[in-house]
This record gives sequence, structure tokens and C-alpha cells, in this order.
Amino acid sequence: MAISSITPASTPVVVVSPYVTIQPPMSRCGRGPGLLLIRPHCYATCQEQNESLDPEPLKKWAEESFTVAQVTLDDQSASDKSVLRELLLKAEQDLIKRPECDTTEKIGLIVYGARADYPPQFEDSLQDALAQGTKSIAAVFFDSWNIPYFQSTLMQLSSPSEGEKRDGQTIRVYSDVPSPGFIIPGHPDFKISTAGVAHTRTLGFIKKHLGGPFFDLEKIWDEHTFYEFEERSVEKTMATMVQEPYVNHVPTLTGGIGRARLSHFYLNNFIFNNPDDSELELISRTVGIDRIVDEFILVFTHVKEMDWIIPGIPPTGRHVQVPFTSVVNIRGDRLYHEHIAWDQATVLVQLGLLPEYLPFPYALPDGSVPAHGKRFEYRVPAAGVESAVKLRDEHAVPSNLMFNYQIREVGIDESLDKRRDDSL
Repeated sequence: MAISSITPASTPVVVVSPYVTIQPPMSRCGRGPGLLLIRPHCYATCQEQNESLDPEPLKKWAEESFTVAQVTLDDQSASDKSVLRELLLKAEQDLIKRPECDTTEKIGLIVYGARADYPPQFEDSLQDALAQGTKSIAAVFFDSWNIPYFQSTLMQLSSPSEGEKRDGQTIRVYSDVPSPGFIIPGHPDFKISTAGVAHTRTLGFIKKHLGGPFFDLEKIWDEHTFYEFEERSVEKTMATMVQEPYVNHVPTLTGGIGRARLSHFYLNNFIFNNPDDSELELISRTVGIDRIVDEFILVFTHVKEMDWIIPGIPPTGRHVQVPFTSVVNIRGDRLYHEHIAWDQATVLVQLGLLPEYLPFPYALPDGSVPAHGKRFEYRVPAAGVESAVKLRDEHAVPSNLMFNYQIREVGIDESLDKRRDDSL
């Protein structure tokens, strides 16, 4: 499997004018359709306040393998029809002339910002500029703009639109955010979770109308795991990822946020910490426009300290089979993040480190409390290897056996003896 020499850092931004910048694709393939972004001048400083890994839209869309031109408008350029028309025409021309831009007859348009971020004349000026000729064939807006030029538009709104929905218009409303700024990292109203959903929807819309770029996401993910588990190369694993990726193992809060920390994690806590007999058994896979969701079983013998999954626990020699779910976000042809989850209880059960019963330190619903010298215990609702067995074959283990679990009352000394015996 070959690693491309194109790295995210090797594609610097091109400053065309004080108003127009172009960012070539930051993907490994280094090519992609043209995409034109319009933003108000007040958004220009948001990146300085950005504390997340999510880059500004110019960079993010380049990571998605688009050739991106960004036009930043002040009040004068946004309100003057001739100036706006000239800026958009110049941006389009310079965009499609780029050798990395593989579409010359059609591009996408995204208009960031709220109506309040632009002068009142902007709506008419933009409509007039587009009507005089543009390569843009589909547009995404983050406020209720009345721009009838486009046959296909996606409205990503922070509040419901008051006007009637037009043919060819898709409307998404995000009621959990206060303004269109929710999509911009560094903006006071930026909300990373909602922005992620909106970005995926925008990506699907733009790719549909521009005819790509499309990548074999399964191949990219399989390549990444090959370098992790088979070749065990930190350098090659990281080469499959964007400039600032992250991995989050949800149950143990392990992983790495950003390239430096993630590289350190892979080197010191993951790639070389997995036992030699580790195997990934795929159960199901769902592929979306920018992510892969896998169900799989991780099988291993616990002969090494495995910081990422069972931190602080010495090797037990136990054989373990753990059901996992992974949500892998892919930008262009590089991984952005991995959200990995599993049932930590089944790991501890299979390692013999989770007792069958534990103290229940509360009164029962009817007010009952344990007698003097005794205590209540509950049977821990956790399964061992049966979890993996049932994931492989839903018929292999009966359902709902835990419905029979009940509270028991035992003497304190008796309880300690039972737990001591269970651990032997």
C-alpha cells in the first residue's frame, strides 16, 4: 500500500487579493472540484479564537479534496453590485484555472454568515451578480436568503424560515444553536457537534451536484487499520490522517487529540501494546458520505499491558473477545477522527476482575433496609464472552436472562468470603 508524498502541510494557501484566497486540495490525491465560499468580513478573525481541531472552512473543504476559493466581503464590496460581480468573477476564473481543479464547467457555492452580518443590499447584489453568469450550479446558505437563481439550494438554518419553501430547496433547522455562526470554529456561537452534522449534510449536497469527489472509504479505513495492526507503523498510520486528527476511546478516555498527541499515543500506548494474536472480526459495516460505522469483535490474549483499553492492569493471561463499535470520520481521502466504544464491563468480567455481586447501598423501593450486620447486594448486569458470542449469532445465547437478576441480602462477612472465593 503506497503512501502519497502529498501531505497537508505541502499545500499552502494562495493569496490572490485582499478579498480572494485559494486553497488547493489537502487530500492525498491532490485534486478536486471547485468550491466557492463567501464569508462576511467579521468572520475573518474567527480562526484566531479557534480552540478546536476543526479548521476554518477554507481548510476543511480543502481537506475534503475540493479546490477552494474564498471571498471575504466588507460592507462596500458586499453592497456594490459591480464590485461584488467583479470579485466573484475573478474568484471563479482563478479557481477553475488551478491545475488541481478538475471541474471547469460547474462549481459549488457556500454562503456563510447571517443576514445581519452583511449590508442590506447584499442579497440583491448577489442575485444580480449570479444572474450575469456563474459556474455555480448549487448553493448552501446559513440564513434565509431569497436567491432564486439556483434550482438546488440547501438552507442550514438556526431558526425556521418564514418564507415558503421553493422547489429544489432543502431546509434543515438546528434549534439548538443561536445563530448561523454555529458552523464557524472560533465564532462565539460555534457548536462542534451541530457543526459536524451540518457539515456532513452540506458535503452530501455538494458532492451530489458536483459529481464528487468520491473515494473508496472502506479502502482508506482498511489501509489505516493495516498499518496499525499488521505492519505496526506509526508513521504510515499517521500518513493516512488529516493534519490535526484525533482518536477518542470513549470508555477509557484514551487516545490523542491533535497530530503530536495522537502520534505519541500510537507510539507509546497503542500500536506496540497490542498482543501478537490480536484480531479484528468484522460483524457489520455501514458506509456514509463521510464516515464508516463498524461493528466488530476484538479478540486477544491479555499477555501485555494494554494502556488504551485496560489501563493500570497487569497482564492476566486471559483470552478476551470484546464487541466494539467504531465511528470513523473521513475527510477526502484521509481520516479525521475515530470514536471507538465498547462495553468495559465485559472486558473486566472476562479478565476475572468484576465480581458477580456488588453492594447495593440504598433502601429498596418499599423502604426496606438490610438487617443489622447484613447488607444488600445486586447481581452485576454484565456479561462475559457471551456478549461477543451473541453478536456473532443472535441465536447462540438466549435473550433476557438478566431479567431474573435480583437483590440479595447477605451477612457482611459472608459476602466478603463469597467474593474472595469467586476471585480464586
